Amino acid sequence: MKIVTVVGARPQFIKAAMISRVLREQHTEILVHTGQHYDYNMSEQFFEELSIPAPDYNLGISGGTHAQMTGKMMETIESVLQKEQPDWLLVYGDTNSTLAAALAAAKLHIPICHVEAGARTHSRTNPEEINRICTDHVSTLLLASTSSGMESMKEEGLSERSCLVGDPMYDAFLAYRNKMTPNDVHLKSLNGEEIKMPPKFYYLTCHREENTGDDKVLLEIFRAMEQLDKKTIYPVHPRNKDRAIRLLKTYNFQNLILVEPVGYLESICLVNNAEKIVTDSGGLQREAFFAEKKCVTILDFVCWPETMVANRNNLAKPETEDILNKLNLIQCVDKTYMPFGDGKSSEKIVKAISDRQI
Repeated sequence: MKIVTVVGARPQFIKAAMISRVLREQHTEILVHTGQHYDYNMSEQFFEELSIPAPDYNLGISGGTHAQMTGKMMETIESVLQKEQPDWLLVYGDTNSTLAAALAAAKLHIPICHVEAGARTHSRTNPEEINRICTDHVSTLLLASTSSGMESMKEEGLSERSCLVGDPMYDAFLAYRNKMTPNDVHLKSLNGEEIKMPPKFYYLTCHREENTGDDKVLLEIFRAMEQLDKKTIYPVHPRNKDRAIRLLKTYNFQNLILVEPVGYLESICLVNNAEKIVTDSGGLQREAFFAEKKCVTILDFVCWPETMVANRNNLAKPETEDILNKLNLIQCVDKTYMPFGDGKSSEKIVKAISDRQI
């Protein structure tokens, strides 16, 4: 079979790194990169270090409003699909790239496989929630990472198209968790200077518009990290760079280490060696869970309910006191509890596609 895979953002690159290897042993894959994440640290580095095949198409589409980006992607992806005439479209997660590809394929009557189907935050103010719901409802084959995803699809009448396969992010974590040691990590400050990784640190990732688009909100997060007993490493999203630098200088924060975005292997090493983790990323909170690290998620909705057990992952408001209070909660790790599969979801995903009769 010929399968067109569409990716555009860091979490999708990680999943594709695991699944493409298995997929290409049995089928022909055409890889399309929309360009949603476009700079070296957020795109090319992932392809290089994870040995992802070079994209057959790089659409170079980024920026603009959600509608502008999605519309441009739909138009261009439609042309690719018309040219390639694939048997399947494969998409991951909940980005604008995913929705655009799914809508374009649905209108061309091309079967769609959605990996990470059924994930729900139950917050319609979250743009990714709209992308998830719409993609699931036009897809042919819905592959869930967790039992909560299966339950959500059952509630929406999608059970007949759904299958539980586990999380390819967990596959990737198991495959890459020991590839880099702290001595191998080369952090760069925002002015290009190399920074040595401290022996003990906290790890912060914060990129969502609701947390970084306003001085007041980001300042609350910075103040929380400043009060911790060790320094915090914070890879800064390019969109947030100017604001982060300005706040750091204005308030003379000493505990925050602002660095350029890091690659996947570096990030996994930071997760594995951090004291605790503060994030607003759906992917990183899972990786913290995989690494058995205490996590605080600065969001007002739950992304992955499976992680919200025994204080392993707690939601916090973007307020200094609440972040610190949640960080001080003691987690209890049950090593027998792994709701994200057995580390072999990539094989199950490819088998589900291969076995599906169109």
